[in-house]
Amino acid sequence: MHCFSFDIETIPDVEFGRRMWNLEDLSDEDVATAMTFKHQQKTGSDFLPLHQHRVVAISVALRTGDSFRIWSLGDEDSGEQEIVRRFFDGIERYAPDLVSWNGSGFDLPVLHYRALKHGIQAPRYWETGDNDREYKWNNYLGRFHWRHVDLMDVLAAYQVRARASLDQAAVLLGFPGKLGMSGDKVWDCWLGGGIREIRNYCETDVLNTWLIYLQFEYLRGNLDAAGLEREFALVRETLGTMGQPHLDEFLGAWQEPE
Repeated sequence: MHCFSFDIETIPDVEFGRRMWNLEDLSDEDVATAMTFKHQQKTGSDFLPLHQHRVVAISVALRTGDSFRIWSLGDEDSGEQEIVRRFFDGIERYAPDLVSWNGSGFDLPVLHYRALKHGIQAPRYWETGDNDREYKWNNYLGRFHWRHVDLMDVLAAYQVRARASLDQAAVLLGFPGKLGMSGDKVWDCWLGGGIREIRNYCETDVLNTWLIYLQFEYLRGNLDAAGLEREFALVRETLGTMGQPHLDEFLGAWQEPE
């Protein structure tokens, strides 16, 4: 099994905002405010269009062979191009199943625009059967395929009104959920130089997503009770050996599903 659970964190693409609206004389913070204000005037929403997001963190959990790993791509000084390339390089290397929460609605479209911007090739990701017939009926782009499982979409039976937040779905199952950080705090954290905190937060979102996925695999019969507990035990063992305070906090907050 090669399986990637992933999550991204983004900030406003102020470079785009400066060029688009001739805001060269403004600070990053003021450019972002102007971008948000313009979009809010137009739509009533302060959530920027996906092509106006810049990726600052991508975290992944990789389940392969007998191992489980959790980490953030690149290092704290890595630029967007590097971490986006590393994400798609991982798909080229492992051809994994992808697992996300709202990945179809947010993470992957953002990554599409950023890969396009940076000239990053990803032939395996974009394969739909022209060169590999295995991908004709099971590829990363098909909404109803299993090569990418957007848990939010699937568990809601593809109905918008049935969607749950990652935080609430995790807490429902006895997992930690958000631990003091949320996506709406990322920009302020970035302005304060908090890239480490952003990456740590992204990793805990990935862990919540992965644990929900394991419960989902049990739900649809791909894991039995013993197999589910083995997978949970592997995650606990891995987190316990990593010596990372944010992962120790997550592990301490983890309650067994009833």
